[in-house]
Amino acid sequence: MKARVIVMPKQAVLDPQGNAVRDALHHLGLDAASVVRVGKFMEIDLADAGDRPALETKLHALCRDLLSNPVIEDYRLELGE
Repeated sequence: MKARVIVMPKQAVLDPQGNAVRDALHHLGLDAASVVRVGKFMEIDLADAGDRPALETKLHALCRDLLSNPVIEDYRLELGE
């Protein structure tokens, strides 16, 4: 089973890295780029899923406590096969 975690800055939080990428895109001729947000993507291979609800609960806790900063970031967890 694979778990995918996408961590992005909250909409209310300034994203200076995203602004720098947007400015670079403008410099390279892509003036249509109006907003760029830069985040993190993690893919985790899980050997034995076992109890899926318990695993999902544990993954949410890890996302909240380790993989993201809940003050300034939101995360999305996707579980697949």
